[in-house]
Amino acid sequence: MTKKSTIEVEKVNLHIVDWLKEYALNAKVNGFVIGISGGVDSAVTSTLCAQTGLKVLCVEMPIHQAPSHVSRAREHIQLLKKRYPNVTNTEVNLTSVFETFKNELPKEEVVDMAKLNLSLANTRARLRMSTLYYFAGLQGLLVAGTGNKVEDFGVGFYTKYGDGGVDLSPIADLMKSEVYALGTYLEIPNSILVAAPTDGLFGDDRTDEDQLGASYDELEWAMDQNEAGKTENDFIGREKIVFEIYKKLNKINLHKMKSIPVCSIHRK
Repeated sequence: MTKKSTIEVEKVNLHIVDWLKEYALNAKVNGFVIGISGGVDSAVTSTLCAQTGLKVLCVEMPIHQAPSHVSRAREHIQLLKKRYPNVTNTEVNLTSVFETFKNELPKEEVVDMAKLNLSLANTRARLRMSTLYYFAGLQGLLVAGTGNKVEDFGVGFYTKYGDGGVDLSPIADLMKSEVYALGTYLEIPNSILVAAPTDGLFGDDRTDEDQLGASYDELEWAMDQNEAGKTENDFIGREKIVFEIYKKLNKINLHKMKSIPVCSIHRK
């Protein structure tokens, strides 16, 4: 189920940069603000934004972050600043904010630790979203999303009103394999290209694959099969398992990927 990108990276690069620039100019803003995690999605997104020539603010927002994530993020930011004079950066350490938030929560007995840990992980993402919008409002910037197609429209692997809370999504129509192909073309640091994808929200070394139960290559395959109208009955072995994982995640996270339901009032 290994998938190779078939996009024309140079054309896609130019198309996204033109789209970003046109959107920002029409919105009459100064540029973009992006949270930098040390992963490939934020590295590619920030590089695309930098190519517009508009102001780009890269923000690191560690919360008990693993040293490897921090070092990759800083390596990318320093390289980006050398290549593009319109790029600036800042760091907001949110660890103490997160701990203060936890300490203010009601001290109730928690039976389901998995739900507690997930809720706190999502809280980290929402604190980061609030931070990005602080800078966006202060400097007249758009918050650029870093989600790819599998995450945003396949399995819903993001936090509602966290990393899902953005103004525009430059790479959300790219599969993860296509993001990697674009990242290679854009010459983002190799340390990022070879690192196992992780959201870094749990304060440990779990990867995206650990959480999802399948690799991005496998999920891309399943997404393609689902769009082709296939069902779990069409597969056996690992393919069947992966397809079932995809369908389950797609179903339980559909509330993130659909518009917020509104109760319609029927007036005379």
